[in-house]
Amino acid sequence: MYKDTDSKLGYIPTFHKSYLHPRYWGVWIGAGVFATLAYIPVHIRDPILAKIGKWIGKLAKNARRRAKINLLYCFPHLTEYKRDQLIDKMFGTAPQSFMMLAELCLFDVEKTLSRTLWHNETVINRLKRQGNNVIFMVPHGWAIDASAMLLSAKGQNITAMFHHQKNPVVDFLWNKARYHFGGRLHSRKAGIKPFIDSIRQGYWGFYLPDQDYGEEKSKFVDFFATYKATLPAVGRLMKICKAKIVPLFPVYDHYNHQLHIYIREPMDDIAGRDDEYIARRMNEELEHLVAPYPEQYTWILKLLKTRKVNDIEPYLRDDLYR
Repeated sequence: MYKDTDSKLGYIPTFHKSYLHPRYWGVWIGAGVFATLAYIPVHIRDPILAKIGKWIGKLAKNARRRAKINLLYCFPHLTEYKRDQLIDKMFGTAPQSFMMLAELCLFDVEKTLSRTLWHNETVINRLKRQGNNVIFMVPHGWAIDASAMLLSAKGQNITAMFHHQKNPVVDFLWNKARYHFGGRLHSRKAGIKPFIDSIRQGYWGFYLPDQDYGEEKSKFVDFFATYKATLPAVGRLMKICKAKIVPLFPVYDHYNHQLHIYIREPMDDIAGRDDEYIARRMNEELEHLVAPYPEQYTWILKLLKTRKVNDIEPYLRDDLYR
């Protein structure tokens, strides 16, 4: 399906004539509409995007069900009404955050940087002065790509891994935006070694800690009010890459139309610790970053798919939101 492959320079999205086939015209039209919206003043645009996102969230039954289940397990103290409100806000936040990618590709980067606030940026500056290798541990937030692009725009070489989209034109456009300021993209199909090589060469990595990789190499540790199969990979990456693990989370504030990038101190305490300790520390950092801004997190993922023996996978339960 994909003619482009990883090389020593990573994955470079390339246009192919087949992308002009009529079957993809809807994607191109949608991309054109999205780009046009970027020219609307942000104080007018954000409320429109919130309504569009909320409307899509009502139609996306399967995604909404996964979000409802995740929130039920993670925040059982919330009422059903509160969880539904949170999901609506989540779907409204998504297009507002995605729009920043269009902004970064279409306009001078200073326009976006002028409404970006870096919290605890001294951590980044210190690590840069010290010449450290860095891997940002970034929970799945809607604005994750914008934060990586902004770091690239500020002159830092960034590398990240990604999953291909099923639609090749969506995949091309998405990765073309990510690649706008350079850096290195690595397809997960190529494995983790190219990502590690880039870190060793001085690129700062973006690593997403919350995907479910199954039980084999994961540890079952607390995750909000439930538990999660968590792969303690940052411990090995820290050692192999001789890197600092720095938690980071981007938050889009649609009231003030600003992007806040929250940065935590490096997770130096995980060095030499066992996998269970590392896995729990990963989730602790994720909870610390996400809990104040739960609508910014992608609750539509199958975060809780892998369960302990005799524990039913939540998304297969017929008694939940059918």
